[in-house]
Amino acid sequence: MEDLRRCSIDVLKEREIDVSEISNVIAAFSEANVERLTGLTSAQLRYWDRTGFFAPAYADDDRSPLSKVYSFKDVVGLRTLGLLRRQHGVSLQHLRQVAEKLSHLEDDLWTKTTLYVLNRRVIVHEPGSRRLQDAVSGQYVLGIPLKRIMADTRRAAKKLVRRPRAKIGKVEQSRRVLRNAPVIAGTRIPTAAIRRYKDAGFTVEQIIAEYPDLTLNDVEAALRYEENGAAA
Repeated sequence: MEDLRRCSIDVLKEREIDVSEISNVIAAFSEANVERLTGLTSAQLRYWDRTGFFAPAYADDDRSPLSKVYSFKDVVGLRTLGLLRRQHGVSLQHLRQVAEKLSHLEDDLWTKTTLYVLNRRVIVHEPGSRRLQDAVSGQYVLGIPLKRIMADTRRAAKKLVRRPRAKIGKVEQSRRVLRNAPVIAGTRIPTAAIRRYKDAGFTVEQIIAEYPDLTLNDVEAALRYEENGAAA
C-alpha cells in the first residue's frame, strides 16, 4: 500500500452526463473531429478500434475512416482516456485491465464514473461502501484523517512536555539550560523572569496566565529563590 502522504490523489473527472444533455449536443463526430477534440491521433484511434479497446458508436465492416461515426459519449470517454494517458501517465495496458475489470459499466466507465489517479493507476469508488480502491487489483486506498492526526499530535506534544510531579515547586540549574541560569525545574523559564513580572506589579495569577504550564508552587518557589539570592 502506497503512503498517501507521499502521493497525490488527483480528481480526474467528476461530471455526470445524462441522456437529455447528450440529445442537445451534436451527436455525430468524424475521426478528424475526434482528433481535434481529444488530442488523440488518428493512429491511436484506429489502433484502439482495431484491438477492440475503444470502438466508435458506428462503423462499417470495412472500418474505413470515412465510415466511422463517434457519438458525443464516445468523445467524452476518449477525452478522459487522453487525460489519463498524457497528463497522468497511465499505461495503455493498465487502462485495458481497468476496462476489462469494469466491463459491466460499459461506456459509462469513461463518461459517468468518478475516476482518480494514484501512482499512475486508476482508482474508483467501491460500489456500496464508496471506499476508494484500485480499479484492477481491488486494493483499498486508505485516506489520512489529518484533523485526527493533528489532535493526536497535540496530545502527544503536551504529554512530552509534561513535568514530573517531583519537579513542581522547585528550582534547578544546568549547564545545558540557559547557560546554568536558575530556572523553574522541568522548564526553561528563568526565575529572574518571574521576579521581573512580580516587580512590574503582576499578581501570581497574572504570572501564571503568562506561563500556563506553571503552578502556584512554581511561582512561589521562583520568587523565594530570587529573594534569597538578593538577600545573599
